[in-house]
Amino acid sequence: MNDNWKLVFESSTVHICQTLKSMLEQNGIKTIVLNKKDSMVHSIGTVELYVQKDDVILAKHLIESSAS
Repeated sequence: MNDNWKLVFESSTVHICQTLKSMLEQNGIKTIVLNKKDSMVHSIGTVELYVQKDDVILAKHLIESSAS
């Protein structure tokens, strides 16, 4: 992954990141979900959601709005 992608959200559960990914993509924001969870021990590791650097502010705003 190059420097154009920035981390905007991190979770211990895959479905939360996938839900946010869908919401961001519905708003025209390209995303990448990077699953860093251990394949043997699912309680270890995180799932990270990245967007392009030009979309960081909008993505964070949408994520915060969806939490309220």
